Amino acid sequence: MTEEKLQIDWGNDKLFRTQKQIEKNPYDLEAWSILLREAQTKHISEVRPLYEYLISIFPSAARYWKIYIEHEMKTRNFERVEKLFQRCLMKILNIELWKLYLTYVKDTKASLSTYKEKMAQAYDFALDKIGMDIHSYAIWNDYVNFLKAVEAVGSYAENQKISAVRKVYQRGVINPMSGMEQFWKDYIAFEQAINPIIAEKMSIERSRDYMNARRVAKELEVQIRGINRNAPSVPPTGSPDELKQVELWQKYIAWEKSNPLRSEDTSLLTRRVVFALEQCLLCMGHHADIWYQAAQFLEHSCKVLQEKGDVNAAKLFSEEAANMFERATSTLLSKNMLLYFAYADYEEGRVKYDKVHQIYQKYLDIADIDPTLTYVQYMKFARRAEGIKSARAVFKRAREDPRSMYQIFVAAALMEYYCSKDKNIAFRIFELGLKKFGDNPDYILCYIDYLSHLNEDNNTRVLFERVLSSGSLEPEKSVEIWNRFLEFESNIGDLQSIVKVEKRRSAVLEKIKEFQGKETAQLVDRYKFLDLYPCTSAELKSIGYTEVVHVTKTSSLGNIMAYEDEPSLPKPDTAQMIPYKPKLNALPGEHLVPGGTFPHPPAAAHLCTLLPPPGCFRGPFVNVELLIDVFSRIQLPDTAPPPSPENGCDTKLFDLAKSVHWIVEEGGASVGTGGPKRRRRVGLALDASDDDETPVPPSNDIYRQRQQKKVKS
Repeated sequence: MTEEKLQIDWGNDKLFRTQKQIEKNPYDLEAWSILLREAQTKHISEVRPLYEYLISIFPSAARYWKIYIEHEMKTRNFERVEKLFQRCLMKILNIELWKLYLTYVKDTKASLSTYKEKMAQAYDFALDKIGMDIHSYAIWNDYVNFLKAVEAVGSYAENQKISAVRKVYQRGVINPMSGMEQFWKDYIAFEQAINPIIAEKMSIERSRDYMNARRVAKELEVQIRGINRNAPSVPPTGSPDELKQVELWQKYIAWEKSNPLRSEDTSLLTRRVVFALEQCLLCMGHHADIWYQAAQFLEHSCKVLQEKGDVNAAKLFSEEAANMFERATSTLLSKNMLLYFAYADYEEGRVKYDKVHQIYQKYLDIADIDPTLTYVQYMKFARRAEGIKSARAVFKRAREDPRSMYQIFVAAALMEYYCSKDKNIAFRIFELGLKKFGDNPDYILCYIDYLSHLNEDNNTRVLFERVLSSGSLEPEKSVEIWNRFLEFESNIGDLQSIVKVEKRRSAVLEKIKEFQGKETAQLVDRYKFLDLYPCTSAELKSIGYTEVVHVTKTSSLGNIMAYEDEPSLPKPDTAQMIPYKPKLNALPGEHLVPGGTFPHPPAAAHLCTLLPPPGCFRGPFVNVELLIDVFSRIQLPDTAPPPSPENGCDTKLFDLAKSVHWIVEEGGASVGTGGPKRRRRVGLALDASDDDETPVPPSNDIYRQRQQKKVKS
């Protein structure tokens, strides 16, 4: 497929580079968009290999299938179009793709004598698959209009037509979707036109279900808000946008599982949840948890229906669960071991052992994989279902597979020990594996652990001697084996044997650069136990013990030295930092770093928070540049001119100001303080006397006049 695609002549270096980018990263959506725009301008025969390669990478992307099919329809390649529909319709429940299918049937089958039957079948088929979509109103409405437009000759045919239209209406008005209010109005109008009495009866009977569906439709619109239903499925990247989409999808699926329709029909609830999961898989097909969630829910529904006695529906959902696993392991996740194992366990639960063998065989037939874990799980299944002999047959096949690693020998030996209770067979399996993986320290450690559990000191010591004296292990790989040997002797040997092993160990470690000159650090391993050490963390560091931890693989050092191994993180040079404030519409050159500006000083920033916003001031606006220019052109005299009316400094104004007697408050008392207030006249006359301090009451002071009358009387 790739070789055919490479033969496309784009006639443009940029497009050729884009094609090379796709070859490196087939999931580059931006590069695909560039190529598709150009491909739609070419003849379909030139770019058909590109489309085939595209849908092989994105087999569940409805928009890519739609582009491919529309391109074929332009050249009237109807035979190819029908084959493409057969390949994608059943597995891609996308409303736009199904609308295209109905349009194709309408346009190409109109000349046939069986057009009406085929069109009705197409509408029924579409509604059965995609009718639950929230945007399916157009299909429901088109189907009703199509049925209404069919000519009916005779009363029987007319009754058949009315029944068919009523059936579609009654299915649609209880299906949550956008635009269902109009669909309900059309249904009531349809019934009114036939028989008003029946219309009222139908309205009463269906009103409750319609109101329930309308409520759910409103909630559904809220649940799917923010979900990108047209996004192609790509492998997980962990980006924030992807995590947000996964969260929204899971929220929508959980809402469907909560049975918002409050229906007692388990089959209806299951179909709605599975439809939501199918919609999610179109965009999240590379997420194994969605596939497993779908199969698990179908299995749960199967058990619920079995408890209710609906055997046929339970069997149907059981097969759909198996089909869900089959689809996952046959398409996007063909190398996902987790789903293969879950699929095998599901079929094992249904006692279909032959199918389980086929599942494991299917995965083992893949060339570029590590089959070790699969063989381990395969052996466990064979032992559970068919006995130890079947498990031994799987082990025989596994050890003959050159791709298998040492873990298969460990698993087989432990299975014999725990299940067959025969330690001799386990011992022979370990010995067999030692011939093949004698240079693998991890396998040797597993063998040592097994012998340690048996408490066979002699066999364990013999194994240590065989492995360490064979020369098959490099010094770097033998460090952990020597550490275990020293620990073994420390537990059961005497002091002489401990010192002897320690000397032999030191001779080997001297060949390793990290251990040269660190004899004291090697002594720590003699006395440590679990996470207890004979030195403090500072002392361990000073004697160089922490420098050899990564060589000895001593994981028990744990928390005591965890921080020592972590490299110091780079820190920014704050001396080189400059003030920066992000700005929405920053002007070019406003800051050294694009997209921002210099912030105000703290005092100015605080003042700006106290001032009204700039929108409150609507003018007048001063042109500062012109104002400064006027100031710069003003020529001031050396001495101030005398005041005169010509220059705006009339002396009469000054004399008038002197003659005014100003009334001021003494003591600084403010209004409402309740304290005594005194008023005095302040003038500029220099000859004012103290007797003039009490002001003369005004002539129109009515209060004072009444007081004086009372005194005289």
